[in-house]
Amino acid sequence: MAREELTRLTGSGNGECGEDDCPNVYRTATGSFLVQGEASDAFKPPAGEELVEVPESVLREAFRVLGW
Repeated sequence: MAREELTRLTGSGNGECGEDDCPNVYRTATGSFLVQGEASDAFKPPAGEELVEVPESVLREAFRVLGW
């Protein structure tokens, strides 16, 4: 899946974050979500899964955009 196929719900891509390096939440065409953030080693997830850490403000922004 290419980034262009996703709806970016957070971050404007301007200012200190640039286009790609901020924690962000994306929505896929099927309605699921992808989260971009710093890798976390809080625990070892099951095979095929990863942990990412995002600030609360990023999730709040995504919820606001979705009207939740």
